[in-house]
Amino acid sequence: MLRASIAVIIAAAVGFAGVMMANAEAGRYGKQKVVYHINYPGGEGGKKYYGALRNIQNHINAVGKDNLEVAVVMHGNGLGLLMQAKDDLKLQGNVSNLKTQNVSFNVCSNTLRGRKIDKDKDLFEVFDEDIVPSGVAEVSRLQGMGYTYIKP
Repeated sequence: MLRASIAVIIAAAVGFAGVMMANAEAGRYGKQKVVYHINYPGGEGGKKYYGALRNIQNHINAVGKDNLEVAVVMHGNGLGLLMQAKDDLKLQGNVSNLKTQNVSFNVCSNTLRGRKIDKDKDLFEVFDEDIVPSGVAEVSRLQGMGYTYIKP
């Protein structure tokens, strides 16, 4: 009986320590604003796109979704991420999951027009409010607003 009580106390202490460490990590990073810039092809099987989305999720896990503003800006070959997601259920799930954590996915209007891409037919879940006039200009605008630039 004494062993069981000691085991419960130790388990509770370890759990409490884990919560305290998680809270300390959130405090370590504070509030952040970041722009993830994607303008490259996904490679075989979309490996690079999966890696980029994994980096974003890891960032959210470390900082906490309430302490983080994330904008993903895609132009040029980067639109391949949402083109591939149109038919790739796993990629759809990753994008949708990030959207539920307040990650915005911004799509370049210049690329849509220049490559004759229809946002409704060719891309996964892109709405009018997701379209920005220029991907490059959007990255610069966000950096001017204090967003940290990340190219995964």
